[in-house]
Amino acid sequence: MLGCTTAPRIRGSVLDVPSHDCDMIIIGAGPTGLYAAYYAGFRGFSVTVIDALPEPGGQITAMYPEKDIFDVAGFPAIKGRALVDGLVEQAGHFNPTYVLGEQAVGLSEDADGVTVETSAGTTIRGKAIVITSGIGSFKPRPIPIGDEWVDRGVVYFVPKLDAHAGKDVVIIGGGDSALDWAWALHPIAKSVTLVHRRDQFRAHASMVTKVRDAGVRLITSAEISDARGTDSITEIDVTMKADGSIETLEAQTVVAALGFIANIGPLAEWGLDLEKRRLLVDTAMRTNHPRVYAAGDITTYPGKVPLISVGFGEAATAVNNAAPLIDPTHGVFPGHSSGEAEG
Repeated sequence: MLGCTTAPRIRGSVLDVPSHDCDMIIIGAGPTGLYAAYYAGFRGFSVTVIDALPEPGGQITAMYPEKDIFDVAGFPAIKGRALVDGLVEQAGHFNPTYVLGEQAVGLSEDADGVTVETSAGTTIRGKAIVITSGIGSFKPRPIPIGDEWVDRGVVYFVPKLDAHAGKDVVIIGGGDSALDWAWALHPIAKSVTLVHRRDQFRAHASMVTKVRDAGVRLITSAEISDARGTDSITEIDVTMKADGSIETLEAQTVVAALGFIANIGPLAEWGLDLEKRRLLVDTAMRTNHPRVYAAGDITTYPGKVPLISVGFGEAATAVNNAAPLIDPTHGVFPGHSSGEAEG
């Protein structure tokens, strides 16, 4: 069965047949896709969710399950794993079908609906699609000391904080992920040092201040230049840009938070209007294909802000505007959910 290793966390069914019909197909099981699955179920539609990863959650599950997320309404902070679990449970009330570990590779359309084919040959027929695939597939940017240290002390993600407890940790990067991991690891690691090649950070200024005030050492205008160890890293060299001087740091973990190179994959061949690898949508979250909508980080439009909280609103907008295509008796406006609950 597809995705069987994670089926206990999934509220819904995991598809194990080569073809399937539904009302709405959602491509991408990240937070935006999971909320779209819930909202489509709330509107009374059957849903199939497709994702190339083996479990729901998208980038959050793959890379940041222990990170605090700060832009979700109603939560001052929530761990990535807890957010995904809540979204899966919420969508599960309407029993969506999941096709996991398979990439959506083909799209065909006719007057009555759309058909998606996956990399494993599974065929899904629906009346509308919402694409919520985020940045698509991604691979980490290369690190200065070479790939030979990957999994020998160098990691790109921190799915389990406890794995680095009591260690000297060096984090490379200056973005939100680098500072978030520094903040999360500082209480449990022996030491945390952050090395950034610039003077200025791309992360939120408030988090930079919190990390600095917590006692994390910040080395700026510097780069990691060498590493040593036998089976795994034990120390690294940091070269200062100003004068070329080198400082050696003890390190049993090096977190490479240098960002990722994204690729939207087969979506680029579907005839959808693109701008810088993002799908162009209108205010109804429509693409240039009449039954194909999109939401979340995969989309672009004037004034777009790539936040999880924005993606949730876009998902609801896409589902509601697709509703009349699925069932002409449905209007775009669903009514208020509080009234639905009272009924």
